Amino acid sequence: MEHKTCLITGATSGIGKAVALEMARRGFRVLVLGRSEAKLARTCKAIARRGENAEVGAFLADLSILADVRSVVGIIRSECDRLDVLVNNAGARYMRHELTTEGIEKTLATNHLGHFVLTLGLLDLMKGPNGARIINVSSGTHTAARDLIGNVTSPSFYDGRLQYANSKLANILFTYKLAERLKGSKVTVNVVDPGGVASHFARNNGLVYWLKHVGYYAGRGQLVSSRKGAETIIYLATSPLVEGITGGYFAKKAQGRSSLQSYDRSLQERLWALSLKWSRMEPDKS
Repeated sequence: MEHKTCLITGATSGIGKAVALEMARRGFRVLVLGRSEAKLARTCKAIARRGENAEVGAFLADLSILADVRSVVGIIRSECDRLDVLVNNAGARYMRHELTTEGIEKTLATNHLGHFVLTLGLLDLMKGPNGARIINVSSGTHTAARDLIGNVTSPSFYDGRLQYANSKLANILFTYKLAERLKGSKVTVNVVDPGGVASHFARNNGLVYWLKHVGYYAGRGQLVSSRKGAETIIYLATSPLVEGITGGYFAKKAQGRSSLQSYDRSLQERLWALSLKWSRMEPDKS
């Protein structure tokens, strides 16, 4: 029997790796995307050990660099004739204002724009008769977002925590708008809050900051393992109970409500238009 194919970004550690391992166990052909060749190799070996017939492929790309994303889209399209599940999981938080080599703020580039370009570039592989599922990974911190558009290019007022929250709101706005645009197709798009996960996320900001980050969730009894954090993603990727459900916000395997501003259709439309502009994509590409 032909394996279904699942592509996971940020798959070399944390939630992404937990999703990759479980999807392989369930018989999926697993494609992992990451920016470290060594970590990709280790992840592929771990997946291969999951089952005798495990199929795995690795793609090297830095999601914050849109040229990298466009390049890897071309490679994936040349090697795959279909994609059944896309998990947009990779994420980062930069406490200091940093720009990519393309002049885009790094947190937004990694968490939103890279996935925006990747997803639209791979849509043709998902529009087959069998349908496909797109799962975007957001965070409950999106409720703290404010002035999403105004904060994108303002280094004088940069706040790392706020920009992360804004990028997570962008994930949700993108989900809802894409779900609307894909109505009538068999492609569903949903978004997940995995909770506070005990992983190496945010270690790029230093050990002290990372310990504070983990301690915040631990002190509230909200810290979960990567495997636990992956459960809702796997549920959305595989469960027949969510067949056909699209444009939903999920946490703990249940559909809920995201922040009030995430349902602002004008904000969804504005972010979509700006994302096309920032990524230099044609309006009719979607």
